[in-house]
Amino acid sequence: MTEVEYRARRQLLRARGRSVAWVPPLLLLVGIALVDFNTTERFRVISWIVLVPGTAAAICGVWTTAGYALVAVVTYVLVDSAWPGEYQAGLADFVLVALGGVMATLASVVRVRHERQMLHMRDIAETTRRTVLRPLPPRWAGLEHAGVYLAADVEARVGGDFYDIQPGPHGTRVLFGDVQGKGLGAVEVAAALLGTFREAGYHEADLRTVAERLEVRMFRHRTHTSALGRDDGDRFATAVLLGFPPEDRDTVELVNFGHEPPLAVGPHGVRALPSGDGLPLGYGDLVGDGPHLHRVPLERAETLLLVTDGVTEARDGAGTFYPLAREVARAVEADPRRAEPRRLVRRVRDGVLRHSRGHLGDDTTVFAVRRTCAKPP
Repeated sequence: MTEVEYRARRQLLRARGRSVAWVPPLLLLVGIALVDFNTTERFRVISWIVLVPGTAAAICGVWTTAGYALVAVVTYVLVDSAWPGEYQAGLADFVLVALGGVMATLASVVRVRHERQMLHMRDIAETTRRTVLRPLPPRWAGLEHAGVYLAADVEARVGGDFYDIQPGPHGTRVLFGDVQGKGLGAVEVAAALLGTFREAGYHEADLRTVAERLEVRMFRHRTHTSALGRDDGDRFATAVLLGFPPEDRDTVELVNFGHEPPLAVGPHGVRALPSGDGLPLGYGDLVGDGPHLHRVPLERAETLLLVTDGVTEARDGAGTFYPLAREVARAVEADPRRAEPRRLVRRVRDGVLRHSRGHLGDDTTVFAVRRTCAKPP
């Protein structure tokens, strides 16, 4: 049973905040007893009461299941004893009901243990997710932002997509990216890059130095994993590093590590910022010069929209890619308020899910950020 199915089942078995899982086995028990009382000796169904603890094992706790197993045995004895001796179901069916109750209780123990283990793993995954995509205040360090992460696997809660905002004495910095591959290895790379970004983004005055520190961190991580004999030594990450200088509120600094170019979305339309002219993080040793820094004019009403390839590579039934820029431009033209980060992220998320009919081929992250009117502290 997946976590989604487990949550749906728990919702169905609650009424006004209280569990009603005990009701179906009780109704089944009463129904079997009444049917057996009101039929002839040719149609004895009391042995069907073995289904009661079996049903309880699927939806109730261990003690409730054990209670129904005991009640089923007692009910069997009382109902069967009410018949004349020649029509009684007898010892064989009694053993069946008793043994069925014991087996149902054991099955309930296994199920409850599995559910607790699943919830424990969910808590671990949630903690990991908060490390990679840590919660941020809606207005943070002079920026208004919004983000959403959708896992391609409904049972997965973490992936290689990452983003963060780091304020500092040299301005506010933003890192957004996507690690190649999936699984814990991708999460490990994302966490390593974010740790370096949070330190370098605060201390380093030049955004290019921050970019160089990220490249060095990626190289060190790959060297370490290769020394451990792991086969993810060729892993890389595409990313966009943004800087919002405190002395120039009409400019944004940008270093693109082979990622999809951010879109500047505002009342006057949609435009793409410089594309990924740099190599992804992990391939910096293939070029001699360092990362290229772009300084791009940015109106205060414009929002920067960043997405992973889960958005740009989302396909419909005919195999057509999701037209991100066109859909965003159409939405903002109809209502300029949709350029606000929260509305913009919601619009892209809904558009991708509608375009792909909910079948995501890759983890999908949408992140939007723009300056606020107030200066960052």
